[in-house]
Amino acid sequence: MELKNQKTAIPIVLLAGLLWSFGPYVVRNIDAANTVPWQYLFTRGLVIFILLNIFLYFEEGINFYKNYLKAGLSGLIGGVGLALAMISFIWSITNTSASITLLCLAAMPFITALLGFLFLNEKISLGVWLSIIVAAIGIIIMAFGNDLPGSLGGLFFGLSAALGFSIFSVSLRWKRETPKFTTVAIGGFICAVVSALIIFGKDLSFLSSGKNQSLFATHGVLVCIGLILYSIGSKNIPAADLTLLSLTEIVGGIFWVWLPWLGINEIPSNNTIIGGFLIFVSIFYYSLIIQSNKRHIGLN
Repeated sequence: MELKNQKTAIPIVLLAGLLWSFGPYVVRNIDAANTVPWQYLFTRGLVIFILLNIFLYFEEGINFYKNYLKAGLSGLIGGVGLALAMISFIWSITNTSASITLLCLAAMPFITALLGFLFLNEKISLGVWLSIIVAAIGIIIMAFGNDLPGSLGGLFFGLSAALGFSIFSVSLRWKRETPKFTTVAIGGFICAVVSALIIFGKDLSFLSSGKNQSLFATHGVLVCIGLILYSIGSKNIPAADLTLLSLTEIVGGIFWVWLPWLGINEIPSNNTIIGGFLIFVSIFYYSLIIQSNKRHIGLN
């Protein structure tokens, strides 16, 4: 799927981040979430894989399966990166606060910029670096308002999720001929297979309660739609810029688990609120310079 107007890539990626931001809220509503991570990952990965293949069928017809033969090394690497991100995210969010997990994901622009520079020769414009610096200041302020030393496990998996998603982001731009949606489906498949093997190995049940299963599937749908939008936007925005825009997931994720009338009321510190605001400002500023300069949204 190609965009007729490249400027629409920005709101499309922002919407992807917004959909993903509901992840922490969904996890917080799961009964005993830390006891069913692999069931969660299996269902979510399977839902993503099935929905993506249905989408590809309607987009390309019965021969959509041939895209798997064209995915190549870039598609496989992207799928592995995405699976790593999905698995690490759940282990992080179920072992620490949503704020710490999302703070780790905020490192994605820096990791993505480095990978894009090293492997794709992507150049980062001065305006984008300024936005990243503002976001970094926000991250530092937020970090000082959280008890990071007490959540080393969650911190480790959160950073692993950031690395995995950065690998996925860069792989989407490595070779333009790589089937993007097929790469996403590969990620969901790998996630489901790894989870199934662990469930078998530990002799666990594949199913949880009805409530939990519905939440697993709901998150799978949200992630799938977000990944479709993210993949579409990736064709028109450099890797580091792409990840920066998707930071709306962090601001939104902290907000949903805090909002009292949604029932979780996980109250962020004042530092988290201030830092989150700066991240939002960096995203908004980036969008403004793109629109005002009317520059091509592509590789700099």
